[in-house]
Amino acid sequence: FLHQTLTSVLGQKGDFDLEHLVIDGASTDGTIDVLKSINDTRLRWISESDQGQASAINKGLAQATGGIVTWLNSDDLYIPGALTAVANAFEQSPQTRWLIGQIEIINLAGQPIRNTITRYRNRALGSYRYRKLLRENFIPQMGVFWRREFGESVGLLDETLHYTMDYDMWLRMGRQSTPLILNQTISQFRIHDTSKTAAATRQQFCEQYRVASRYFNGDLISRCGHLLNSVKILGTYRIMRMFGG
Repeated sequence: FLHQTLTSVLGQKGDFDLEHLVIDGASTDGTIDVLKSINDTRLRWISESDQGQASAINKGLAQATGGIVTWLNSDDLYIPGALTAVANAFEQSPQTRWLIGQIEIINLAGQPIRNTITRYRNRALGSYRYRKLLRENFIPQMGVFWRREFGESVGLLDETLHYTMDYDMWLRMGRQSTPLILNQTISQFRIHDTSKTAAATRQQFCEQYRVASRYFNGDLISRCGHLLNSVKILGTYRIMRMFGG
């Protein structure tokens, strides 16, 4: 999916300067050939060994020079006009330190799927509260953007985490500032058999609970709510898999 992802970023048009960094972990799967085929001065890439996904993302964030930053995994996409919408939202709201846009879930062929989950997440975003985030991670990573200086004040990703390094960052951001919710779809999250979050495993939710536990600060209601939500979501995904969803 890498070429599609690159095209979805570099194809963005608008009144902004785009800096696109690709951090590759010394891949031998043809990634380098794809990157070499892109003739665009806005794209810079490195390919070297790293300590995993969070390590690679941190490397990219540390090199980013733009005023607004984010990361996008190599199987996800931005829809046309996404970055213009993000840039305009930050320009029109100077006090906004981070924002979250809506996403849609797509399959291998790029077709929208799991529309019920998409609607659920969008409703959760529409009623964002920090305590609600403590109880459930409803923030889609590919829909989040922030001012670079805000990210620097929050700190980089926790490289000891395998599944929920983004959730840990959202909780740190949310403690400092309430995000602007952008009420439009800006990105697509691709579900496929080898994607890390597709399986929705018990290990993933156990790590998520450990992350949330760093921030409960004696909030027993949120602690219990998080556990109940994890059970609910795991059960929902099991049912979906039973019926091929």
